[in-house]
Amino acid sequence: MAETVADVFAPAKLGPITLRNRLIKAATFEGMTPQALVSDELIDFHRRVAAGGVGMTTVAYCTVAPEGRTQWRQIWMRPEAVPGLRRLAEAVHAEGAAISAQIGHAGPVANPASNRLPALGPSRRFNWLGMSMTRATTVADIERIVRAHADAALLAEESGFDAVEIHLGHNYLVSSFLSPRLNNRTDGYGGNPVNRARLAREVSLAVREAVGGRLAILAKLNMDDGVRGGLTPEESLQVATWLEADGGLDAIELTVGSSLLNPMYLFKGDAPIRDFAASLQQPQRLGMRLIGSRFLRAYPYRDAYLLDDARPFRAALKMPLVLLGGVTNLATMELAMREGFQFAAMGRALLMEPDLPNRIMKDRAVESRCIHCNRCMPTIYSGIRCVLTE
Repeated sequence: MAETVADVFAPAKLGPITLRNRLIKAATFEGMTPQALVSDELIDFHRRVAAGGVGMTTVAYCTVAPEGRTQWRQIWMRPEAVPGLRRLAEAVHAEGAAISAQIGHAGPVANPASNRLPALGPSRRFNWLGMSMTRATTVADIERIVRAHADAALLAEESGFDAVEIHLGHNYLVSSFLSPRLNNRTDGYGGNPVNRARLAREVSLAVREAVGGRLAILAKLNMDDGVRGGLTPEESLQVATWLEADGGLDAIELTVGSSLLNPMYLFKGDAPIRDFAASLQQPQRLGMRLIGSRFLRAYPYRDAYLLDDARPFRAALKMPLVLLGGVTNLATMELAMREGFQFAAMGRALLMEPDLPNRIMKDRAVESRCIHCNRCMPTIYSGIRCVLTE
């Protein structure tokens, strides 16, 4: 008997909620929160994505603590943020889509100069963003940050959100604890893989205890840091197995790369060094022009480019998984479903064409016009957009 393949555009269960289809707008920092609060511009951005046909849109990036922002204008989950978040959720719901808040702590990826607070990491190291040292996270810091994730999830629920996505990737704080390269601790949060995974497990279970059964709980997890000495696929799969056994998550979105050390490992395609340099102030602008190619390495693009990395996770895990990376047409979406992934996530393609899902539903042959130039990436702090459609 032929195996039944999920219909991309049919309703689908995600934990306690039901999405109208299996397409998720991936978290891409919008740069539309000038006072670290929701703006009308941010509401309109997600409203257009929701009207364009996705099942759920993800708001990025909602930090759980003030020092956890990659720069000070990002949303910090606190009571003052609730009224704006509620307006945002209502606008998305009015278009028929669900809404998720990506919650996390940037850790060593945070900009201490912008935040005017020390950046935290598993271990002390130089932070080039603030030209200062990252402070090693204390056990008291860890306890505070675990509680802050739970509190952020409760604020998302109070704001009318349907889901939260815990950020366990890209060498943000929890991801940096998973990395042998970044985590040199000798206590119960460092050393062997069990200890390095402890924070990820504690955060996931704290969020489950806070909102489990009412909000869907996803996590964005690195399969591979893409740097020498970083988290390997084999170790990541072990972490994912532990997370599944713990029961804290409803789904995992699989990703790769390090915002700290190798960001383009996730964003396959061109490396827009000139555009990044133009978006920076001196002396960072000059530095980007001189040595940017060492930091922003170009990787060739192909459709479903993370599928090969994700297959071992699909084979080993029973829980729902979200395939990310190079999902731009119906053929790739259906490939994800045939491979056993329950959901597919889209990012850059929706920046160019927020209505792409609706257009594909009307015409199966529609292809995204995104050329993977990645020139949208340097716009994240000025209002993310596709520069080719301006």
